[in-house]
Amino acid sequence: MPAGASGRTVYALGTAPGLSVPPQTPAAASSKPAGEAGADSLFRAAARTRAAAGAGARGPGIAGLRLGYQVVAAVVLALVAAGAGVHLLMVFLHVAPANTVTKQHGRAVDDYVYPEFEQNWKLFAPNPLQQNIAVQARAEVLTEDGRLDRTRWVDLSVLDGEAIDGNLLPSHTRQNLLRRGWDFYVNSHDGDGVPDGLRGELSERYVRRIVLTRLVTELDGTRDGVVDRIQVRSRTTQVPSPPWSDEKVSREPVDRELGWWSVTDADVPLGGTLQLRRAGNGRGADAAGDAR
Repeated sequence: MPAGASGRTVYALGTAPGLSVPPQTPAAASSKPAGEAGADSLFRAAARTRAAAGAGARGPGIAGLRLGYQVVAAVVLALVAAGAGVHLLMVFLHVAPANTVTKQHGRAVDDYVYPEFEQNWKLFAPNPLQQNIAVQARAEVLTEDGRLDRTRWVDLSVLDGEAIDGNLLPSHTRQNLLRRGWDFYVNSHDGDGVPDGLRGELSERYVRRIVLTRLVTELDGTRDGVVDRIQVRSRTTQVPSPPWSDEKVSREPVDRELGWWSVTDADVPLGGTLQLRRAGNGRGADAAGDAR
């Protein structure tokens, strides 16, 4: 075995006793070009890295963890998967049509869903809306000479439809304010228009203010006076059956006409030529209405 100047034997990369590559002395090693010496150093570092990785490698992902950690990770993943499955099942049962499971365990499903996961739509639309409901209104205007002028019926729903038709970014208010307000009123009053409590009274004020806002905007410039009273009605028309259906529906509209509502000081005045009340004479309209 050749010895160097210091009495030690130096082997080239990848050589050892018994291999075919002859050993090199320090002088011979130092006589290599700088590029080859640098490459030898990189090869040695890579070999040490591969050896260290091979000694402690366990595989990618969970397989790379120790056995105890693998068990914990598997249990956590199983619990997350089970929780997600239960949540999806509960929400599905809540929005699905009535079935055997919901008839027996509907209370448990509702206790899970409400209030955090409440849904306001029904899967498969079991009861789709089959009617077109238009809300219309008119007003009695008190003119300067004390005469009452009754306006035409104004279809507020048509005005909302025209405002959003063809609009790429339609107003959420135009789409839902009147419709939801009327639903609120209908669901909180009986057939004779009697409110069912505080909700009914609030719904009446809500609808009255919506109607006043729309009427003053629509009739601005066509009437000069003070709005004394307003009247609201709904016109319901059945949606026609599709061509493939044998169902026969009546196309005659059904009107629900409410009584006249007096405009009071609680109603906010709006700008325009048609005012809700005269400045400084807020009770004038109401006094005329009471006289009738």
